[in-house]
Amino acid sequence: MAFWSVREELSQNNRLRRSYYELLRDQLDQFMLGYALVNSYKRFLSNGMAYPFIEKRELKPRARISSLEYEHQNTFLVIFVEDTIPAKYKKYIRFFNLNKTTKYNLLQAKALPMPEIYDRNQKLLESARFFDFLKTLLPFDYALLIQRDPASRLANRYHLSHFHVRIDWPITEAAEDMAQNLRYISKDLYEKGDKYAENLQKKFFEYYGMPVMIGGRRTAAVVAAQYLKRIPCITTVYAGSSQARVLFRISERGVSKAVLIQLNEDEMSHIADVNSLTLRLFKKYYVIASERKKGICMFQATYTYTNHARVPDDNKLRELNPDVNWLTIGQEHLLPKPQIAKYPPLAVNWVYS
Repeated sequence: MAFWSVREELSQNNRLRRSYYELLRDQLDQFMLGYALVNSYKRFLSNGMAYPFIEKRELKPRARISSLEYEHQNTFLVIFVEDTIPAKYKKYIRFFNLNKTTKYNLLQAKALPMPEIYDRNQKLLESARFFDFLKTLLPFDYALLIQRDPASRLANRYHLSHFHVRIDWPITEAAEDMAQNLRYISKDLYEKGDKYAENLQKKFFEYYGMPVMIGGRRTAAVVAAQYLKRIPCITTVYAGSSQARVLFRISERGVSKAVLIQLNEDEMSHIADVNSLTLRLFKKYYVIASERKKGICMFQATYTYTNHARVPDDNKLRELNPDVNWLTIGQEHLLPKPQIAKYPPLAVNWVYS
């Protein structure tokens, strides 16, 4: 049961809005890949450090990852909403007049390096300076909110409306909401006892592809993704962690993780051959850097839900089995370098190879 409407259920105006949102999201995807992965890689190298590539096992469902933090890994939380968040939700998604992206508010936040000449249109996604503005805010902010400007009406302009956004919905309520929707409880998280409630909270993190008991932006990301299901539109949440070295993306399509991986010459030649590419073209469009005769590429794992993480067909209450997986890897792709428009992602089998 979807909380958002598919295209066939939308008015013509809202179909146009959906198309425009998805077009802008494609552009934002490319920027976030570059910022989360490529820019982080360059930061490590510029500081004389080897990049800490993740291990394959870290992308498997229910995987545990290292708790070590890497200061040169870019961290962020960006929420992109197809519509405008109603004011009644400000109790848990903290966006107020004092953290709107106005010139006055931005200058008051002295940690933000603002230029002397302020362009009020740079917060619009259609502005040529938008991504420069976004890149300025990301290193200094906790969470950024991008949503439709309600004043734009049929024009459907999107803007970075708020900075310093906080997600204050309790994890227990988020897990309870998920468990009700999936029919594991009828009303209360603790209605079947403390152990059952504890397992549901663990499954809540698994549902969003996160390790149990994480903190910071990743917890805020999954709580926000669950809370925003109250709004009948699609949303996209991007999160980056100094521990995971991953670009997390949560949308109506589910969860994906993008990372940097190393491929040797034989692996690159094989992938190029399978996809009818020369090795030269593969390196030109898919390899962001070379290290010790290995190519550094962007890899994305996209996850699908098992039946245990879907609403049951009969909509009846059911018992939780904490031992079964809720996620499987649905697709694996090597991604072209950011902003390469001509070449598509290449299907690969990497995680379990």
